[in-house]
Amino acid sequence: MSNEALHKLSANALRTLFLSGKVSAIEIIKHFLDRIERIDPQVRAFLTTYPERALAQAKSLDERRFRKEPLGKMAGVPIAIKDNIHLKGELTTCASKFLENYRAPFHATVTTRLLAEDAIIIGKTNMDEFAMGTTGENSAFFPTRNPWDLTCVPGGSSSGSAAAVSARLVPLSLGSDTGGSIRMPAALTGIVGFKPTYGSVSRFGLVSYGSSLDQIGPFTHSVTDTAMIMEVIAGHCPRDATSLPKKAPSYLKGLEKPLRPGKLGVLPFTFLKHLKLDVQNSFTKAIEEMKVIGWEVVEIDLELLHHSIEVYYILVTAEAATNLARFDGIRFGRRSPHAKTLEEIYDLSRQEGFGPEVKKRLLLGTYVISSGHKDAYYVKAQRVRTLIIQELAKAFTQCDFIAMPASPLPAFAFGSVQDPVQMYLLDIYTVPANLAGLPVIALPCNFTDEKHPLGIQLMGPQNSDESLLRAALQYEKRREVISPLFNLLPPGCD
Repeated sequence: MSNEALHKLSANALRTLFLSGKVSAIEIIKHFLDRIERIDPQVRAFLTTYPERALAQAKSLDERRFRKEPLGKMAGVPIAIKDNIHLKGELTTCASKFLENYRAPFHATVTTRLLAEDAIIIGKTNMDEFAMGTTGENSAFFPTRNPWDLTCVPGGSSSGSAAAVSARLVPLSLGSDTGGSIRMPAALTGIVGFKPTYGSVSRFGLVSYGSSLDQIGPFTHSVTDTAMIMEVIAGHCPRDATSLPKKAPSYLKGLEKPLRPGKLGVLPFTFLKHLKLDVQNSFTKAIEEMKVIGWEVVEIDLELLHHSIEVYYILVTAEAATNLARFDGIRFGRRSPHAKTLEEIYDLSRQEGFGPEVKKRLLLGTYVISSGHKDAYYVKAQRVRTLIIQELAKAFTQCDFIAMPASPLPAFAFGSVQDPVQMYLLDIYTVPANLAGLPVIALPCNFTDEKHPLGIQLMGPQNSDESLLRAALQYEKRREVISPLFNLLPPGCD
């Protein structure tokens, strides 16, 4: 394969090509930097790129390979990271004016682990401000566009990370998922998005939105590439109090183990009533393909999931109000030039620094934890969350995995969803996994007549990440037989 087609290769294949000496790390990085320069002005996935840093690291890798020194699991592979994950010395803006000049004083754990395994971080990607959004429209700088249709949203909040992989500007990227922020954009841009079990990937160095819900995870083009990067970023971190005390498994070797198809749980139609017709038809076809593979489909009763949106938006906004209190114009963030008193520093800095969606969620969060309302809203939501966790645990005694749509709608035009309640309802199929801390993967499953990608989710019980990836691989192999469109690139990205 010529160097002109490097972007069509998987991350695993790129690393193999580099290790064999058939292509240099410098050639790989120059190829992807050139694609970003040509294509990203239309897609707008990146907030910033690091050409000098990336080329210097590539040169070092080429020299180490020449000297036959050991090379890491990600050697020669370019990667992009969401701009709420720290890279020491570089800007971490969270796509907010409040942090437009903030430079990270330390690496996130995932960044440290990627660099230790010789991944080349090529840039930071756009996002909904402070990860608060479903569509990618809430960045303070500019919206990211869907590579499959530039008039449509790519999903959020990890909009740039998804679009960068979808447009083949990088082979893989990192995002964060608080209520679907990896899976929603993965589904809308036709790629793989994985939210691991809560605590399996360190959150140290991730700017917190909802601390009991946030989880870092990868965007890729294949389940194999997902396993490849999970081997690097997963595992216990002593700097994260929520990190699970266990060593990361060998995810790639885990894919080689056989998985006998078992029982696949699906929700009753009453829970799927929010689906647009073409999404419903696509989901039904995907379930039929799982049957062809050998999975027995069983209907499960998860009545409490009807309340998951209300529970989620009470808890996440409450946590956001606490986490973002540190951004006051004194310790962190942009200080208002118009402030003359201490009180004005607090008020005007936040008023001028935060965008409308962030302000809306902070106001809601402050309300639900305020005196006189905490018991009625926050405490009650925590109790219902516990019941949802218990209900899901019971469901997994009846089935091995649960299949759900990733989004009730395919990609839609910018500005076409104005009602905030309708916007929040877009998360109805993604938030349950975050409330329960479960692993879940979004996989491309079909296209609409307008060639907009559609996705399906597979969710497993806690710590079933390895077997969940094996089940996802089974479906991926079946889908490759029936959906040749997924071998194509988005328009204008060839």
